[in-house]
Amino acid sequence: MEKLLKTVASTINSHESEIEKNIKSCGSCLSFYKQSINKIDNTIIAMFRDHKTRFLMVFSNREDGIIADFSGEQIGDSGTITRKCPLDEHNAKVLRKLFPWTAPISLRDRKTTIGCGDRLGLATAGHIAAAKQFEVTPVLAQQSIRELELTGRTYRQVVDDATFMVFQTGYKEGYGADGDHLKTIEDIDVALAADMLMITLDLSEVMNADAGDWAQCEIDNAYAKLPGTVKERIEASYADKSFSFGESSIDFDAATARRCAVMYLGALDFADEVHKHLVSKRGNKFDLEISIDETTSPTLPSHHLFIAKELLYRDVEFTSLAPRFIGEFQKAVDYIGDPEEFDHQFKVHADIARGNGDYKVSIHSGSDKFMVYPTIGKMTNMRLHLKTAGTSWVEAVTVIAEHDPVLYRVMHKCALDNFDKMLALYHITADITKIPNIDTLCDEELPGLMAISEARQLLHITYGPILNDKTIRPLFFEAMHKLEEKYIERLKAHFEKHLNLLGMPRKKDK
Repeated sequence: MEKLLKTVASTINSHESEIEKNIKSCGSCLSFYKQSINKIDNTIIAMFRDHKTRFLMVFSNREDGIIADFSGEQIGDSGTITRKCPLDEHNAKVLRKLFPWTAPISLRDRKTTIGCGDRLGLATAGHIAAAKQFEVTPVLAQQSIRELELTGRTYRQVVDDATFMVFQTGYKEGYGADGDHLKTIEDIDVALAADMLMITLDLSEVMNADAGDWAQCEIDNAYAKLPGTVKERIEASYADKSFSFGESSIDFDAATARRCAVMYLGALDFADEVHKHLVSKRGNKFDLEISIDETTSPTLPSHHLFIAKELLYRDVEFTSLAPRFIGEFQKAVDYIGDPEEFDHQFKVHADIARGNGDYKVSIHSGSDKFMVYPTIGKMTNMRLHLKTAGTSWVEAVTVIAEHDPVLYRVMHKCALDNFDKMLALYHITADITKIPNIDTLCDEELPGLMAISEARQLLHITYGPILNDKTIRPLFFEAMHKLEEKYIERLKAHFEKHLNLLGMPRKKDK
C-alpha cells in the first residue's frame, strides 16, 4: 500500500494513461481495474479490489476538494490525501453526480435493448463485456419485487451495484434500469425513487383474463354493462373491421370486439392512469413497457392489436409490449413448442407492433431461447427488447460447480430441499427425478449438470433459499469474489451466444 500511495503522489498531476501505467507497475498487493481510472481537478478516482472485497480509492492533493464528497477511511501519509471508500449508497450517489454516464437513462430512443437481470450485483461487468460489442443497449439494473424479496435487496441497491460496475468497466454508452413486473403505483414510486426509469407494468391482476374462456352469452352480458358511449366507440372502431399491416391482416367480428372490451378495457384504463403518473413524475424521461404475458393462454393476434390500438387511443407512450407467445417460455431452458407455428404467429405480432406505433416487441423469460432467436431478430428487424433474468445466476452456479465442487454440492442439496416450495412462484414443468444423484457423481461431472434442462431449472428457481441460507451465503459470495474473472468470461460468452443467434449486428469498430 505504501508504495502505491507514493506512486500516486508522484504522478497525480499526470494524464490518466500515465497514472494507469504507473499504478499497474507499482507492485501493490491490490488489484486495479484499469478501465476505472478517472481524474477530475487533480483528484484520481478508481476501483480496486483486495482478496476480500472491491472498493473505491480516491487520491487528491487537497482535503477540501472532490475527495471530501466521498465517505470512507483516510489512509497513508505520503503527501497525497487518500481515501478508501466502500461501495455504498452515498458513494454511488457521488459517482453519478461526478460521472453522469454511471446513472441509468431512458432508452426510448434505442432500437434494440436487452434486459440483463443481475440477482447478485456481480454480473454487470460480464453483461457489458458482451453488449459493448453489438448494436444493443443493455438494461443493467433489472429486478422484480419478487426477486427483491427473495434476494433481500432493494431497488436502490440494484441501481447502486450497476453504477459501481459501470464505473469499474468505464462503460459510457448508456444503460437502462427496469422495475420489472410492477402492478401498483405505490411499487412504481419505489422504483422511480431509485432511478429505475423503465417501468414494466404487469396488467395480469387488472385485466379480466378469465373472460377469454367465457361463453359468448357471458361476454355479451358483461359487455352490456359498459357505458353506452364506450360500446358505440368499440363497435365503430372494431366490429366487422379488417386491419392490414405489412404482410399480415386481422379481421375483427363483433363478438371478438366485445370479448376484447370485456377482457382488457379496465386494464388499459389503469395503464393510462400509470402513464399520466409517470409523465407527472418524469416528463418524457421514462420507458413504459406493457406486460400481458403473465397469463395461461397465448395472446391472440387480434387481442394484441386491440391492446395496441387502445393504448394509442389513450395517448399512452409505451416503448415496448410483451405478449404471451405460443409455446412455452420457461425459465433457463430453450423454447418448448412447434418452432414453425411460433414463426408463423410471431410474424403477426411483429407486424402489429410495426404498424401501430412501431414499439418494441418484448420477449419475457427470454434467456436461452436459442431455437427461436433467429426468427425473433429477423421478424422484428431488431426492434425488440429481450428480457433475461435468472440465466446470469445459473452461470454463476456453473462457475461454482466448475471451481468449488464442495460448495456446489451443498447448494444443489439446498435447491432440492426447497424445490416444491418455489414451484408456487415459478411455472416450470421440470421432472427433477431425471437429475442424477450428485452423491454418485465425481467432482469433474458436476458442471455437466448445468447442461441438463431439469437441473438448470432446479437451480434457477431456488436462488432465494440458497442465497438466504446463512451457511451458504458467505461461502458463495467469497467464492464469487475469488472467481470474478471466470464469471465475467462465462457471462460474456453466454450473452454473445444470445446476441449472435438473434442476428444482432456487431459494432463496426469492433
